[in-house]
Amino acid sequence: MPNESFPVPGSRFPTLAAALVAGVLVSAQAPPDPYRSVAEQYVKLVLAVGQFDADYVDAYYGPPEWRKEVEGARTSLSLIDSQAAATEKALAAITFKPAPRDADMWSLRRQYLTRQLAAMRSRIAMLQGKKLTFDEESKALYDAVAPTIAEAEFQRTLNELSARLPGAGSLIDRYDRFKQAFIIPKNRVDRVFQEAIRGCRGRMPGLGLPTEERFRIEYVTNKSWSGYNWYQGNFQSLIQVNTDLPIYIDRAVDLACHEGYPGHHVYNALLEQNLVKDRGWIEYTVYPLFSPQSLIAEGTANYGIEVAFTPVDRLRFESDVLFPLAGLDVKRVAEYYAVLALVDRLSYAGNEAARQYIDGKIDRVGAIAWLEKYAMYTTPRAEQRLKFIDQYRSYVINYNLGKDLVRAYVEKKMGREKTAARRWKEFAALLSSPRLPSGLK
Repeated sequence: MPNESFPVPGSRFPTLAAALVAGVLVSAQAPPDPYRSVAEQYVKLVLAVGQFDADYVDAYYGPPEWRKEVEGARTSLSLIDSQAAATEKALAAITFKPAPRDADMWSLRRQYLTRQLAAMRSRIAMLQGKKLTFDEESKALYDAVAPTIAEAEFQRTLNELSARLPGAGSLIDRYDRFKQAFIIPKNRVDRVFQEAIRGCRGRMPGLGLPTEERFRIEYVTNKSWSGYNWYQGNFQSLIQVNTDLPIYIDRAVDLACHEGYPGHHVYNALLEQNLVKDRGWIEYTVYPLFSPQSLIAEGTANYGIEVAFTPVDRLRFESDVLFPLAGLDVKRVAEYYAVLALVDRLSYAGNEAARQYIDGKIDRVGAIAWLEKYAMYTTPRAEQRLKFIDQYRSYVINYNLGKDLVRAYVEKKMGREKTAARRWKEFAALLSSPRLPSGLK
């Protein structure tokens, strides 16, 4: 495939930016992919930012020589930003009229590159010291702003929860005592998690996944997160589960679906198959964590739990399989999940803690106290959550707001056909597309 490229002055990264902005004729015959050079430049820019931000490049499975090239260039942040600006102009200058049957996908691709580049420049500005409020940051990086929820709304849920958990002591103490009966014994964690993976996979149709897709599991400690999927390319993932704190039984299905089927592993594998392998869209070989793509990734991973398990299906699976395997009291399955359903209504309290903390309205002690009071986190879990906020900041919106936006989008696409098959169809279509948060409305 022809691949014409031109250097930006002072850069070792090939780009069409200078040529297109100057109106230089690139070739007498247009290349098969008019976005190829811009996409290649985008990938290398992501890798370049990753030299300054250890968390930025979540996955990369493109040409290994590109990574070596970037590492050898030692480009400054200011120059990377200039190159990103030139690439934005190059992208805007491209004129291309795709076939009508494929016009939507090409339009989404262009929007994707535009928003990802803009988010990259915002992240570069932050690395250079620019201060943003929580909402400004989430809009710039993730193309979305989470709603502000009043304390009174959380308090109403807490009142309901308190009625569910009578007894002596504070509500968080009563909730903690209640949950102690649902911890997976350490010597059973792997067996329970492996069975949860089989359960999630068994409820998922093929979705066009390649037969060679696989992932392996590791158990780790000293992390700010509870689980992580590291996509390796070639339809392979490494899933890590953090065992710093006790693992409750609900986390088995949640992590198995979120990190594996039909969550991050499936999302990345479908993007690789449908966009990289089938279309040759090289920009999807790299995943910058602090970008709009993350809201889709986390939102689909969380919503995927609901797609795989209806509430009735989940209670049956927990009762028949996971509770017995963990050695827990099967008679308490319904009681446990009724309490968790109430606690789930407090998920946006974590956003409020992060918003106030990042905006300087509360300090660390205040943030931990807020998480304990309104999000029902014990002190150790609140401290772990604050480590996550310190590391990932406004990224927290991608889990709950992302899930809500994805759910609303899929349900709207389903129309009146509210069947499991149609839900899987629309969900898989979203997983396989370049659609970003602003495209979910």
